[in-house]
Amino acid sequence: MKNKELAHRIKNLRSRNGFSQEELSERTGLSLRTIQRIENGETEPRGDSLKRLAAAFEVSPDEIVDWTVQEDKGFLTSLNLSALSFLFFPLLGILIPLILWISKKDKIRNLNNIAKDLLNFQITWTMLLFLGYIGNVASVIYKMETTGIVSPAAITSRMTLNFVFLGVMYSYNLVFTIVNSIRISQEKSIGYFPKIGFIRK
Repeated sequence: MKNKELAHRIKNLRSRNGFSQEELSERTGLSLRTIQRIENGETEPRGDSLKRLAAAFEVSPDEIVDWTVQEDKGFLTSLNLSALSFLFFPLLGILIPLILWISKKDKIRNLNNIAKDLLNFQITWTMLLFLGYIGNVASVIYKMETTGIVSPAAITSRMTLNFVFLGVMYSYNLVFTIVNSIRISQEKSIGYFPKIGFIRK
């Protein structure tokens, strides 16, 4: 790889992150002169310098060296829509986006951030779904064991509550997924809530 190509990529990453050369120097611990030489193609960052730059840009060193990142709004939209597979089985809403993400990881701009937000949301949603459903069933079992009897009306009430709970949870996920897919296609930022940071950025 030619120094000029690498220099352009590093300068592009710095611009995308809104860093000045001075700020990048502070974040990496590299001298301002070193940053300038790298961006002018006078030297190529290796080893520790490359790792420091990658950490500052929150990318992998390989993404800097082998930067084939492309814009692919269609794939990002498809990735997001793949989470709708939760409608068939909750875990599919995690597995299918995960497989798509791994297949194109570090190859498409913004893919990592969108995939992590999506997966963290789907994992959180799936956990809440199972906990809520199991909690409702467990309360019926507990009542049966403590009182020795549960009336048909109480069972019907609990079943209705479960159906309402599932309906609300599925509708919530469906709306968020579709809205964010539309936002991606319009090149707008996405937002998922709630999400626990199981997969770190």
